[in-house]
Amino acid sequence: MTRDIRLTLIGKPGCHLCDDAREVVQAVMAEVEASDAAPRLHFDERSILDDEELATRYAEEIPVLLINGEVHNYWRIDPVRLKTALLAG
Repeated sequence: MTRDIRLTLIGKPGCHLCDDAREVVQAVMAEVEASDAAPRLHFDERSILDDEELATRYAEEIPVLLINGEVHNYWRIDPVRLKTALLAG
């Protein structure tokens, strides 16, 4: 059975760390999707400028990457750690 994994990147426009994080996440997703028995990955982005609750919770930590709603990492996304997390289980 194929697992579904939702990745959510929380950031804001004009944030260079957010741009870097997006590139890392997309590159790792491409690697994982090319592997055998890859999970189904779903990716979306949320801006702290559009959501007051996100702004209150994460303003000092962006970019923040959530995996299935749980914080995976913030500020800088480690590609090896992310790939390991996506392939685990």
